[in-house]
Amino acid sequence: MEYVILVDSEDQELGVMEKLEAHKKGFLHRAFSVILFNSSGEMLIQQRALSKYHSPGLWTNACCSHPLPEENVLNAANRRLNEELGLSTVLTRLFSFQYKENVDNELTENELDHVFFGYVNESPKLNSDEVMDYRWINWFDLQNEIQKYPEKFTVWFKIILTLHEDKIKNKLCYESL
Repeated sequence: MEYVILVDSEDQELGVMEKLEAHKKGFLHRAFSVILFNSSGEMLIQQRALSKYHSPGLWTNACCSHPLPEENVLNAANRRLNEELGLSTVLTRLFSFQYKENVDNELTENELDHVFFGYVNESPKLNSDEVMDYRWINWFDLQNEIQKYPEKFTVWFKIILTLHEDKIKNKLCYESL
């Protein structure tokens, strides 16, 4: 059984709850998202496995999950990046945001999401329990695809790319100097 860390809007821990129960009840919990680019400026996106209990088969950022109870968020991001994609890189915290959205199967994502940023040029080694496919895509093509087919992308990924676009672009521009 997997557990998530329940938090308040200031990211102060309130306790733990079984992951599916937290999503059924819509309780605010800690999460993270990893955004990866290669040296050509393309973003790595993954297609979630069809066996995922929500948002199966949807395209999303390189890695997203929840830290385990008593686990540091950065350590959790590195752990899951390795578990899902077989990748390792230096991650830096970019920003955090809170969102609450209904997803399929009568579940609610209510997360305080810590977003990390990194670079990698290796090809992922997919964990088929987590990831169905991956691809590298440039920013312009990704934005066009989301505009044409929003139903093919996870809700949190669309929020990250629309509400926090400047933070990502600024990091990309700064890093490439």
